[in-house]
Amino acid sequence: MRILSRKNHARRNSVSEEEKDGHDDVDFGTAPAATSPSAARPAAAPPEATVTDTPEKTAPAPPVEDELARVEEEAAAEQSEIRMKASDLLAPTKRDLESHIKPITPEVPTDRADVISFANQKGGVAKTTSTLNMAVALAELGNRVLCIDLDPQGNLTMSQGIDPDKVEFSMYDVLVNDMPISEVISHREIDIAVASLDLAGAEIAMSTKIGRERSLEKALKEVDNDYDYICIDTPPSLGLLTINALTASNKVIIPVQCEYLSMRGLVQLQSTLKMIQENLNPNVQIEGILPTMFDSRTLHAREAVSILEENFGDLVFKSRIRKAVKFAEAPVRGASVLKYDPESRAASYYRNLAKEVLKDGSS
Repeated sequence: MRILSRKNHARRNSVSEEEKDGHDDVDFGTAPAATSPSAARPAAAPPEATVTDTPEKTAPAPPVEDELARVEEEAAAEQSEIRMKASDLLAPTKRDLESHIKPITPEVPTDRADVISFANQKGGVAKTTSTLNMAVALAELGNRVLCIDLDPQGNLTMSQGIDPDKVEFSMYDVLVNDMPISEVISHREIDIAVASLDLAGAEIAMSTKIGRERSLEKALKEVDNDYDYICIDTPPSLGLLTINALTASNKVIIPVQCEYLSMRGLVQLQSTLKMIQENLNPNVQIEGILPTMFDSRTLHAREAVSILEENFGDLVFKSRIRKAVKFAEAPVRGASVLKYDPESRAASYYRNLAKEVLKDGSS
């Protein structure tokens, strides 16, 4: 009986050792479960015991799933203290920008000047005469008017009694050197931004300038709230100076001599305007086509006007600028026709044109 008792005791000890070994096999780096001192004794040397001796009870080991969950929580907590938050690693959010950057409110539309270019690549069609005299006629009606001379010949500047060869600064400095346009404005019958012969080299000097087509547009931002109308005299070409004028304008008046060759230039000017509308200034529109040097005594002049009206309809102004010697005499005195001979028919032509432009603008 003693021998059987010892065998049973040894069998129980071996079973407990197997249970311990089974727990160690699934150990995942966690602390081993606490065991009683009796379970840690080697089975090879069991103590003397009677049949009534029983092993000490051991605390039950926690389930493996609970132990793994606890370890993972501790590891996650430890990592969260070291690892940077995602908000620290990512770029600023929209909310961050809104809290640091003051929102820009859109500009409320203000009364700005109507910018009108007088353009035709053909020379000798009365662009300069029309620019100056219509500007003075608009001023007579109570408008604030600025004229800009973009023609290197400086005829508009000379028509106000200013020598282009003696001006210190001109539109060349505005376009090429970014001088404020207010620095080149002279006050005569109307305000005029003067030209000089240097303008002949402006296109070459601007060739490497970024945004060269918008140089005049940027310059006008300084003064566009100071005037009601800005009238631009352009050179007889479709080069960079004319493109600057058309890009800065919202209206274009096309003086056309009542002759066949002058009307042929309209096709090319129309295609240039279309390219500018598509690429630079979608707001520019033809305000009207102005028949100039009209001589009602000749059949050719009457036919030319009829062709214009058939092809362009309401775009042709009702006003007709007839031939008059006063237009040649007035620049010699450094004045417009309206100042040189206010009561002349020549002056009335441009007064009628100014009223027509104002009427179209108000409709």
